[in-house]
Amino acid sequence: MRWIILGLPLALAACVEPKQPSGAEDFGDFCASCHGMSGKGDGDAAALLDRKPADLTTISARNGGVFPGTQVMAKIWGYTGGRDGSSTMPEFGPLLQGELVPYDGGDGIQTPTPVRLVQLAEYLKTLQQK
Repeated sequence: MRWIILGLPLALAACVEPKQPSGAEDFGDFCASCHGMSGKGDGDAAALLDRKPADLTTISARNGGVFPGTQVMAKIWGYTGGRDGSSTMPEFGPLLQGELVPYDGGDGIQTPTPVRLVQLAEYLKTLQQK
């Protein structure tokens, strides 16, 4: 009986899904080393790259004041690899796979999109300079 009582918390813990990282946490884990925590392209690894990482705080400004969520997510996922298919930026798609949520990238069509990718793009939206 004692083993059942001691094992109950472990059994219950196995039923609880692990906490999903937030967009800010994924940014810190995957993006900040190059783009910096501020998103300005001044991360610790930026000095080691041939080309300076993009300033992520000006995405909206570079797109007429509109945050291009679908384009940003495509870049993060790895769909866009530059003109010749090569890019300094790694593909993060495999790291962000998981639960899908409907996401409207601005065209009125709800597309099943990994929730972590949506959260990361939404976090980047908060970094935009006004």
